[in-house]
Amino acid sequence: MDNIWIINEYAGNPNHGMTLRHYYLAKAFQKKGFHSTIISGSYSHVLSTYPSLPKDVNFHLNKEGGIDFLWIKLFKYKGSGHYKRILKWFYFTFRLFFVSKHIPNKPKYIICSPTAPFCIIAAYYLKLKFKAKLVFEVRDIWPLSIVEIGSFSKYHPFILFMRRFELFAINHSDYLVSNLQFYQNYLSKQGITRKSHWVSNAIYLEEKLNAEPLAKSIRALIPKDKFIIGYTGKLGLSNAMNYFIKAAKLIKSDQIHFVIVGDGEEKEYLLEQASQLKNITFIANIPKTNIPDMLSQFDVCYIGWNRESIYNYGVSPNKIFDYMYAGKPIVHSIHLTEEIVSLANCGLRVKEESPEDIARAFMHLFQMKKEERIEMGERGKEYVLEHFTYSQLANKYIKLLENKL
Repeated sequence: MDNIWIINEYAGNPNHGMTLRHYYLAKAFQKKGFHSTIISGSYSHVLSTYPSLPKDVNFHLNKEGGIDFLWIKLFKYKGSGHYKRILKWFYFTFRLFFVSKHIPNKPKYIICSPTAPFCIIAAYYLKLKFKAKLVFEVRDIWPLSIVEIGSFSKYHPFILFMRRFELFAINHSDYLVSNLQFYQNYLSKQGITRKSHWVSNAIYLEEKLNAEPLAKSIRALIPKDKFIIGYTGKLGLSNAMNYFIKAAKLIKSDQIHFVIVGDGEEKEYLLEQASQLKNITFIANIPKTNIPDMLSQFDVCYIGWNRESIYNYGVSPNKIFDYMYAGKPIVHSIHLTEEIVSLANCGLRVKEESPEDIARAFMHLFQMKKEERIEMGERGKEYVLEHFTYSQLANKYIKLLENKL
């Protein structure tokens, strides 16, 4: 059985929370005869609960949902913008050089999927040590993301420093993969001729088939006999939920109600913005196994973005695939014309940062015949089942690793 090591310091699982891409990929790899070990950090701001590590150890190997996780012990920090998070990137990289002492199997393939690209140095060392094939997987284009969203100068010394690691990763990996549909355009814009492969996010079908019902106390928070427009997911700056609330303020119909499910650093601000509204309900994070039942309560699902040129290279949020599988019409607030909602014809794409356009889309779907909304939602479900399950994506990944793509 070939072994795959997956390096992502933010990787999680259903027991500990986001992010789940590599857990699902590992499960799919396992069913296809590949053994995976996920190397992650014991602390990050995206985990909902933290793994319990024995005292006085820096590495801990255990199984989570049947998948091997090697947890590297990391120190805590206060939120995504705290300076200790930067220190953690380098500490995680340093510890990576010693992981082979704690993983019994040796890798044939190494997938390095960082946020900040510093750990590529350790991944490259492991590639040479084991004569393994190295994949550099881009889920978020750094340092470009923090230049555009974080308002850093592209000439800032730290940005230039990070850029050198990004170029090293691109030039020294055996394969380039991204979950962003148009990452190849980014490479071309940089004058880089290497080919990249698109391996999107997706749904893990087995989890959907074993979904659990909402608690009665949660279900009771959702108004009955209302047209429900809902959002599930993180409440952060990049999610642009302030425009959702501004759109809700423009809706005058008392038959429409808005539901926001999730937590994040923007939640208090959003609660304040919605404090005078009677047509909106906030619900705290719920287990991922409850998401299908929550989405079944919605008539329309929403996802939006800020107006940033970085999104020209694509977006791949897990929630949009969840929405599609739920068979619900989607309002997608983004400037991309070849985004998945338009391709699947399963909702409406509107201009980002425009509460007026978002509100018009909501009213259009509200006034649409129910049968037409059902047909629209079903198109999304059919599309995601045809193209975006983790089993299908694992097949694509394996073909790449075996030089069949």
